[in-house]
Amino acid sequence: MTAAADASEAAELLAAVPASRRVALVDPRFVGHVHALRLGLTDPRFPAASIPGALTAQPEARPALLRALRRAVAAVGAGSPVAPLGAEPVSEERTVPGRLAVALDAEGTAVQRPELGSLTAAVPGTSDERGAAEAAVAAVDDEAVRLRSAVKAHDGFFTTFFISPYSRYIARWCARRGLTPNQVTTASLITALIAAGSAATGTRGGYIAAGALLLFSFVLDCTDGQLARYSLQYSTMGAWLDATFDRAKEYAYYAGLALGAAQGGDGDDVWVLALGAMVLQACRHVVDFSFNEANHDAVSNTSPTAALSDKLDSVGWTVWLRRMIVLPIGERWAMIAVLTAVTTPRIVFYALLIGCALAACYTTAGRLLRSLTRKARRTDRAAVALADLADSGPLAQGVAGLLRRPGGGFTAPLLAFAGALVMVAAALFAPYGGWLTVGAAVVYAVVSGLAVSRPLKGALDWLVPPVFRAAEYCTVLVLAARSDVPHAVPAAFGLVSAVAYHHYDTVYRIRGGTGAPPQWLVRTIGGHEGRTLVVAVLAAVLTHGSGFTTALTALAAAVALVVLVESIRFWVSSSAPAVHDEGELA
Repeated sequence: MTAAADASEAAELLAAVPASRRVALVDPRFVGHVHALRLGLTDPRFPAASIPGALTAQPEARPALLRALRRAVAAVGAGSPVAPLGAEPVSEERTVPGRLAVALDAEGTAVQRPELGSLTAAVPGTSDERGAAEAAVAAVDDEAVRLRSAVKAHDGFFTTFFISPYSRYIARWCARRGLTPNQVTTASLITALIAAGSAATGTRGGYIAAGALLLFSFVLDCTDGQLARYSLQYSTMGAWLDATFDRAKEYAYYAGLALGAAQGGDGDDVWVLALGAMVLQACRHVVDFSFNEANHDAVSNTSPTAALSDKLDSVGWTVWLRRMIVLPIGERWAMIAVLTAVTTPRIVFYALLIGCALAACYTTAGRLLRSLTRKARRTDRAAVALADLADSGPLAQGVAGLLRRPGGGFTAPLLAFAGALVMVAAALFAPYGGWLTVGAAVVYAVVSGLAVSRPLKGALDWLVPPVFRAAEYCTVLVLAARSDVPHAVPAAFGLVSAVAYHHYDTVYRIRGGTGAPPQWLVRTIGGHEGRTLVVAVLAAVLTHGSGFTTALTALAAAVALVVLVESIRFWVSSSAPAVHDEGELA
C-alpha cells in the first residue's frame, strides 16, 4: 500500500504498477468494515468494482482508470476531482474513487457496486460524521456478516437447516488454513467416489457406509461454495469443477448402486433403473436451463402465473414447501443416502424415479403456464442460446439449410415432439434389430432439422432442447435394454454420461457469456440426431453376441475423449468465465 499526496501523484503511482496486476484507490478518510473493503476490492469476477471511498480495477480495466484519472488532473489541477457535467454530486461521488467510478461507467467500463447490507463504508466529511461512521462499524460484527453471506441465499430446506448451520464454520476453518475451494471440491468428489465404491460391494455394511459418505460428500459440496464466497476465491477452474463434479458424483453413485445390486443378486435390470434415473434428472435440468435462457432477457416480461408465484413467496411456509417439492440436490441426496443405508438399490431408484417425475411435472407445468400467459418478445440472444442448447449436428443443420418449417408459434415444439415420439415409439415397439428403427431415426433427423430451421422465439420453443435430450437418451436406454446383450445397459450408461457431460458443459459456457462449444466439436460427435441414428444402426447391425456392447462402449469412449479434452482446454484457458453458481437449487 502506497499513499499518494494528490490525484496527480496517484496517476504516476498507478502507471508504475506492472500491467498484469490489480490496483485499488482508497480515500485516506475511509471508515468502514474490513469485509466491506474485501467485497469491493478483492472479488476477481469483475473488471472494476467500487464502494463508497474505494475503487479497484483489474488489468483489463486499468487503461480506462488511468485515462479517467489523468483527465481529472488535467481538467482542474492536481488533487481536485471532476464532477460530471450538469450533475449534482451525491455523497459517494465526492471522493476521487467515487468520481472515477462514474467516469468509468460513462466510458463504457462497467463498475460493479456490491450490496453491503449492514456493513459500513463511508468517507465522513466532519468529525460528527466520522464519529457516526465509527459507531456504525462498532455496532456490526463484520465476521458474523461474512459468515452469513457465505451461505447461498436461496438454498433448499435440507441444506439451509441441516447443513449450512455448521458447514459455514468448516468453510472458515478451511480459509484460515489456506485451503482453496477447488481442493474442497476435489475432496467432495473423492468422497463420493468412495461412497460409490462402498455401494458397489453389495453388502449391508457397504450400503450404510455409502449413505454416510454420500452425506459427508454433500457437506463438502456445500462447503466449497461457502468457502468461495467467504474468501472471495472465484476462479475459472473452480467454475468448471463446481459445474461438472456434482453430476459426476451423482452418476458415479448410481453406477455404484447398480453394481452393488448385481453383486447382491438383486438383478442386472437395476442398471435400467439407474440409467432411467440419470435420464430423468438430466432432462429435468435441461428444462430448467432452456426455460431460463429463453426468458431471462425477455422484453415486456409479464405473467399472472409469475405474479401468483411472487405472492406465494411472501408466505414463509410456502417457500420451503415449493423448494422441497422440486427435490433439489440436498433433499435428493439425503433421500438417496438414507434409503441406501436401510433398503436396497432397487427401492432407492424407484423412490428417485417417482420423486423426480413428480418434481418434473410440477416445475414443467409451472413453466408452461408462465410461457402461455406472459406477454413477452424473445430476444435474438435467447434464440441463439436455444439453438446452441438444441445441439443439432450436421444432419439437422443440413435439413435446416434446405427446408423451412411452417410458420406459427407452436410449430417448433410440435415438430420436435412428433420426431421424438416417432423415434422412441420405434425403439420401444418395432421388432428389435430391424431397419424400421433406423428409418425412424432418419425421420427424426429430418424433423429435428425442420424444428430448428427458424429462430426459436415462440412462447414454447424452449421445449425443443429438452425434447431432443429425452429422445436421444431414451432411445439409447430402450435399445440397450431390449437388446438382451450382456452389459449393453452399463455401456449405454457410459454413453449417456459422456453425452450429458457435453450438454452440461454447453449450459455453463452459455451461462458464463462465452457461447456454446465450437461447431467442430458438435459436428465431430454428430449432434443429437446423428448419435441417435448411429445407435439405431448399431442395434440393427449388431443384433447378436457382444458386438453391440463393444460398439456402445467404443462410442462412449470416443465421445468422452473429444468432449473432455475440449472442455478442459476451454475451462483452463484465459477466455473462460470466472462464474460461480449462486442460484441453482438442483
